[in-house]
Amino acid sequence: MTKHSNYERQRRAAESARVQEIERAWQGSVPAPVAAEFAAVVKAAKERGPAERQPDMAPGTAPRPPRPGHEPKPKKEDAPPRRRS
Repeated sequence: MTKHSNYERQRRAAESARVQEIERAWQGSVPAPVAAEFAAVVKAAKERGPAERQPDMAPGTAPRPPRPGHEPKPKKEDAPPRRRS
């Protein structure tokens, strides 16, 4: 766990209090039907929870496709060298 100085904790608490004050002022300035609709949307989003994590890529897969013109060279076929006669 990270330890923060007393000053840092006080600053964060003051910042959180100020944000809550701003949110209350904003909600007071918004018409009641709009505020109720917004609250319902926020509640639904919180109940839904975080999105599911996307599956990891297969092992050995490059994270990004190569840029155009920088594609890897094709593999050479292992053919025996020809002999001159």
